[in-house]
Amino acid sequence: MALRVGIFGSTGRMGRMVTRAVTEAEGMTVAAGADRTGSADLGTDLGTLAGVGRLDVAVTDDIDAVLGTDVAIDFTLPEATLAHAARAAALGTPLVIGTTGLSNEQEAILADHARTTAIVYAPNMSQGVTLLLAVVEQVAGALNEGWDIEIVEMHHNRKVDAPSGTALGLGRAAAKGRGRQFEEVSVLSREGHTGPRQAGQIGFATLRGGDVIGDHSVIFAGAGERVEIGHKASGRDVFANGAVAAARWVAGRDTGLYSMRDVLGIS
Repeated sequence: MALRVGIFGSTGRMGRMVTRAVTEAEGMTVAAGADRTGSADLGTDLGTLAGVGRLDVAVTDDIDAVLGTDVAIDFTLPEATLAHAARAAALGTPLVIGTTGLSNEQEAILADHARTTAIVYAPNMSQGVTLLLAVVEQVAGALNEGWDIEIVEMHHNRKVDAPSGTALGLGRAAAKGRGRQFEEVSVLSREGHTGPRQAGQIGFATLRGGDVIGDHSVIFAGAGERVEIGHKASGRDVFANGAVAAARWVAGRDTGLYSMRDVLGIS
């Protein structure tokens, strides 16, 4: 039997890409897709929207229809994601979340919901970024605080959250590598007369412009030398393909909050 996948945010750019990725994946099928109540796309065929031909699956605003599948994928907004996660927890439906912009408090709520269902949560579903997170943690642990850490990210001009969820994840990975609390060492922006840089800080720079899909660089700046590690996404299909891989992996898993590192088996 094919794995039946439900898609939240199915009419958005990422949702349509997920629809295409699921239809192209072996042993998987799109079973339901949702959009917000009042959307002009309600009742439209998902396959038509995604450009893959009719799938005979109409866009709905019924959360339970999407969660009445084997696994659901969510690329929406933080408030909507939390509502979907709460209902998924009540029904026991595995959920893959690629939504960005969740606060620490909202992530804690997700962890609570994961006590009754399996959730894969990653602000960036790219397999390359997942590897980058692991490498940054390792390098940060190997270099002492004489090496300053700066994270630079650039995205398209319509992105609404800053720094990006991926940039924050890279900062958390670096802090973890050094055995520090991220909130105690992170500097999310700088302005005016800031004084000299304090040792151990993890700084961020956010750039917005054009149609950049996602560029991230982590700079380790030491005395007389720099180490730079980065990732550039040239297409959003990497996020959709990662989400589909996560959906295949999480279906049937025990309850818990997982990451893409779990999906890829990166310790």
